[in-house]
Amino acid sequence: MPVDDLWYLKKPGPDGKRRPSKRHGQGKRWRVRFEDATGKPSTRFFDRKTDAEEWDRRPRVSEAEQPVVSGPRTTFRAYTERWQTSRQIGQALDYRRHIDARLRHHLYPYFADRPIMAITVTDVLEWITHLMAKNVAQSSIRTYFDLLNMILNAALVDRVVLENPCKAIRLSAILRGVSRAPKWVPTTEDVRALFAVVPDEYRAAVWLGAGAGLRLGEVLGFEDGTRCLDRDLQEVRVVQQLRFHRAEFGGFYLAPPKSGSVGSVDLDDDVAAVLGEHVRKYPPVTVELPDITAGTPDPGKAPKLRAVPLLFTDAQGRPVHDQRWSDIWGRWRRQAGWPAEGTFHSLRHYFATMLITAGADPTDVQRALRHSSLRITLETYVHWWPRKQRRRNIIGSQLRPTTSPVETQDQS
Repeated sequence: MPVDDLWYLKKPGPDGKRRPSKRHGQGKRWRVRFEDATGKPSTRFFDRKTDAEEWDRRPRVSEAEQPVVSGPRTTFRAYTERWQTSRQIGQALDYRRHIDARLRHHLYPYFADRPIMAITVTDVLEWITHLMAKNVAQSSIRTYFDLLNMILNAALVDRVVLENPCKAIRLSAILRGVSRAPKWVPTTEDVRALFAVVPDEYRAAVWLGAGAGLRLGEVLGFEDGTRCLDRDLQEVRVVQQLRFHRAEFGGFYLAPPKSGSVGSVDLDDDVAAVLGEHVRKYPPVTVELPDITAGTPDPGKAPKLRAVPLLFTDAQGRPVHDQRWSDIWGRWRRQAGWPAEGTFHSLRHYFATMLITAGADPTDVQRALRHSSLRITLETYVHWWPRKQRRRNIIGSQLRPTTSPVETQDQS
C-alpha cells in the first residue's frame, strides 16, 4: 500500500503547487493502509515519512492488530503449548522435560493466563524481580529468561505479538550487581545438629552432601558398586542423577548430572566408612530405571533400562521423589534449628567452604565442585577465600642503596 501524506491533498492546485488539507498541521502526518490477518482494512499513522515507509516495507499482513495464528486474547499458555508441540521434532527427551519443568514452575505461574500480546517490559522486569526475591540462582534466572525470550521471539515471527519485550532488557546488567554468594552456609555445629535429627537410614545421604559436595539428585541416584564409588582409587564418581518425568519415562530415570558436571571427588575416609556401614545396615534396593546418561535415545526409540542398586529409597523400596524429600527435609531442618534458607544444597556450600578455609587451592575446589569454570567458584565463595599476608617493601629492598634512608635514620 502507498504511504499517504495527510497534510496535503493528492491533486495539486491550478498553479501546480500542493494544496494543504483540512488536517494540515494536526496529528500524525503519514498514514499506511493495509489488510490485517483477517482481511480487514486497517491503518497505522506515523510522524515521520521514513518510519512509515520502513513499516510499510514489512510483510503486509504481519502487522495486523489480530495475530495470524490466534486471536488477540490468546494467552501465553495457549501459544506456548502450540510452540512446544511444533518444536518437539528432533528435540532430546531430557531437553523437553527441562522445558516442561521450567514452564510449569517458573513461567506459567506468572504469565500463563495473560494475553501474550499484553506482556510488557514492566511485566518481565517484575517477573525477574520476583525470581530474585525467591533467591533463584543467577544461572537459573538466565535460563528462564532465555526460554521466555525464545517463546516471544517465535510469537513475533508468527505475528502473534507486535514486539518482544525481552529485547529491551539487559539481563546481564541487572544481574551484575547481584552476588553469587549463598545466602546462608551452615557451620560445623549446624551440620552436627542436622545429623542428630536425620533418621539413620538417610544419614549417609547427608554425608554425601556435606562430605563430597553432591547435589540432591546425585545423592538420590547414587548406586552401590564401582560406578559411583571406587574404594581402590578412593574416589566418589559423579556420573548420574535421579530425575522424574511421567510422560516421557513413566516416572523415575537416570540422567547426567546438572550441566554435564560429570567428575570425581576424593573419597573422605569418614564418608567411606559411613557408606560402608549404610550398605551393611540398609542393603541397596535394585530398581529398574531408564538410563540416558550415555545420551538421549532417538525419537521413537525407548531408553535403555538398567537394574540400579540404589542406596536410598523410601519405606516401600521406591526411589525418593525430590518433592517427597523436600517435605521430610523441611521437618529435619526445623528440628535442627536451621533457617528457611537451609536446603540440602547448603551442605554443598559447607563442603566448599571447608575446603577453602583449610587452604585448598582454588582449582582443586573447582574440580571438587565440578564447576564449569574457576570464575563461578571464585564468585560464589569470594567471602570465604582467606586474605594472604601481603608482603611489603619488595621493590624497595631491591632498589635501595647499600645504606638506605631507613637505615641512616635508625643510626642517627
